[in-house]
Amino acid sequence: MQEVIKVEQLTKSYGKQLAVNNISLSVSRGMVFGLLGANGAGKSTTIECILGTKEAGAGKISILGMNPRTDRKKLFEKVGVQFQETNYQDQITVKEVCELTASLYSQITDPFDLLKKFGILDKQKSFIKDLSGGQRQRLFIVLALIPNPEVVFLDELTTGLDAKARREVWKILFSLKEKGLTIFLTSHFMDEVEALCDCICILKRGEIVFYGTVSEAIKESPYDKFEEAYLWYTDEEGQTDENF
Repeated sequence: MQEVIKVEQLTKSYGKQLAVNNISLSVSRGMVFGLLGANGAGKSTTIECILGTKEAGAGKISILGMNPRTDRKKLFEKVGVQFQETNYQDQITVKEVCELTASLYSQITDPFDLLKKFGILDKQKSFIKDLSGGQRQRLFIVLALIPNPEVVFLDELTTGLDAKARREVWKILFSLKEKGLTIFLTSHFMDEVEALCDCICILKRGEIVFYGTVSEAIKESPYDKFEEAYLWYTDEEGQTDENF
């Protein structure tokens, strides 16, 4: 399978604080890849370095065969990004932000088709500030998919959604995966990780403590449930909450 994301020996420090230490990973086309870990484990730093929004201290990174720092213009058209913390001005409607986002790209997926698919077409005249948490989250996924990307980064994609809405989002992502979309996600919902991810990487204090499938993670732990296995790998209750 074609390699879409490749990270080799990524290291990143903030002053004397080592945030990510010698991380290597590979994501193939059409794969759903989950980057997991407690707060402060290094997930955010890893993703920012992969996207090129932060410069790695050491290591090599490529997305679709391109360098995310030097080929950002080319990658802009091919990579969709949804972050949990996304801020928009108060007086902008769903329709306006969709049209604004669409105007930035040469080839797009119809944003109103996406709004309908994600169940928020009726909110197109609403201000973003007036949306519920779940509606905002679905909108941010829509915005990440408007450029018809080859790879999309989704950060805690179903936070704020009820169980039914979460499963509806999963179904949509499955259908996009079947069409060849590569999905790189983070999640604190272990049932979501089990349902969606072909491969996972668990970080602890900036280092990889597990890399493989969910079933392999369970097998290599003392537990027979993934959530318990994940907590065993991370073991970071009470650790720092720094946003790495």
